Amino acid sequence: MYGTSERLLRLLSLLQARRDWPGADLAARLEVDVRTIRRDVERLRSLGYPVHATPGVAGGYRLGAGAALPPLLLDDDEAVAVAVGLRTAANGTVSGIEETSVRALAKLEQVLPARLRPRVGALQAATVSLPGSGPTVDASVLTTIAAACRDHERLRFGYGDRTGAETERSVEPLRLVHTGRRWYLVAFDLDRAGWRTFRVDRITGVPAPGFRFTPREPPAEDLAAYVSRQISSAPYPHQFVLRVAAPADVLAQRIPPTTGAIEAIDEHSCRVRTGASTLDTVPYYLAQWGYDFVVEEAPPGLVERLRDVAERFARAVG
Repeated sequence: MYGTSERLLRLLSLLQARRDWPGADLAARLEVDVRTIRRDVERLRSLGYPVHATPGVAGGYRLGAGAALPPLLLDDDEAVAVAVGLRTAANGTVSGIEETSVRALAKLEQVLPARLRPRVGALQAATVSLPGSGPTVDASVLTTIAAACRDHERLRFGYGDRTGAETERSVEPLRLVHTGRRWYLVAFDLDRAGWRTFRVDRITGVPAPGFRFTPREPPAEDLAAYVSRQISSAPYPHQFVLRVAAPADVLAQRIPPTTGAIEAIDEHSCRVRTGASTLDTVPYYLAQWGYDFVVEEAPPGLVERLRDVAERFARAVG
């Protein structure tokens, strides 16, 4: 059982971790009854925390926005992750937060426990960041999308596709996916009645949130693999599938998720779905992988090009 002060801190931490909490769930987490939760909520309110309550059987509690940001309660791993993230933010793919990150980091390091400083320092000392040359995303766009995903609110925004054509999209957002170079939004497109993947750097302005919606069944259990399939083959006019004689985790070190979607077959082989803008470069690209492969699905002309290059190389070595 927790003491009163310890229980209040734990309750505050739980309210910060999730948007809505049924009273019974909070009581179960803290091993107390619902009446104790009500009293503890009143104590938090008296300390200036805006905890909102909804009545009824399905009622619960939510930590609202106050006049000032309340203290955040972080465990050791969360504190290290935040510190490292702030230190690397200036070289990331989110624009406009460099100076803010430095200020936030100064505040965090001032209160960082001594036992965690060596972990943060070691990670920073061992890491060198190269400035990226890819597109950046405004922080306000990301936070608006993330909040809409969390709260199940519709979004409306202008979107430019890869040809430069601008359209208005109304979507039910599901999740943000970061590939290391770009941010993608997985959302249900209401106008096209289907799941779509949007590059966030192609969204114009800050999306406008709308009505809340009931979440749909997601397009896949593994959204990272789903986005990888969407962005590695769908944009290309020539798409093909290969069975490669290499473990999936080994081949993944050579092929980024933006280039090909890798699916393990067994411990010695995998299947790769990918695409290309032109077939002429495919044989030389596949040769760089360094593994045998079999073509399972191919557009017209690919097999002939592979055969021509193989014969040319065979003639070159006699």
